[in-house]
Amino acid sequence: MTAYLAPIGLLILSNIFMTFAWYGHLGDMSRPVWLAVLIAWGIAFFEYCLAVPANRIGYGVYSAAELKTLQEVITLVIFAGFAVFWLGEKLTANHLVGFGLIAAGAFFIFKGPIAV
Repeated sequence: MTAYLAPIGLLILSNIFMTFAWYGHLGDMSRPVWLAVLIAWGIAFFEYCLAVPANRIGYGVYSAAELKTLQEVITLVIFAGFAVFWLGEKLTANHLVGFGLIAAGAFFIFKGPIAV
């Protein structure tokens, strides 16, 4: 069971770090870009320290496509919360429809081959 859950937990944590690395600086645009890049690079190091083990552990029980799909769905969920709570943006119906379509794509990745 750990092999199934550990990658998900590690991907959640890694995506929190990566979201802050990529978008956290937008909450304070007063810093020079070079400093934002250096800070983001430092944060991203910790993202990699979590993402690489997540994929190594997960590849034993998930396919590469399933791991990538998990990562994308987790990214969207974390980013949606980040946009609302850190950046003060509002989620609209368009966002929810788009996220729903991506979730539908994830369903088909995990469903397995479709018999034709």
